[in-house]
Amino acid sequence: MNAKSMIRLRMSSHDAHYGGNLVDGAKMLQLFGDVATELLIINDGDEGLFAAYDNVEFLAPVYAGDYIEAVGEIVKVGNSSRKMVFEARKVIVPRLDISDSAADFLAEPVVVCRASGTCVVPVKCQRNNK
Repeated sequence: MNAKSMIRLRMSSHDAHYGGNLVDGAKMLQLFGDVATELLIINDGDEGLFAAYDNVEFLAPVYAGDYIEAVGEIVKVGNSSRKMVFEARKVIVPRLDISDSAADFLAEPVVVCRASGTCVVPVKCQRNNK
């Protein structure tokens, strides 16, 4: 079975980079990097290094106050390389039209970003023999 990981966190006003409280797309890549680190620790017992993204798609805007769930999975294991796929989904949105503290849990999460990439764990650093 391939290793899987998920993190969920709220985008803050500090994450908003553009007008209208829009969050920079690079924040999703930062989340994917954290997911990748956890996946490498689970799989290899080492944080490894992110070598490259081979595909990134930004599919919907993310705003301060949105809760984002970032998931990832190792889909291919080489000698030292680990091919991974990622998806970020908006699962909660603020409802400022109702009140400052209103929010909705989305019945259908909104996919905001998808990506795939490769991480590397040097053989000498791999502690979990599979």
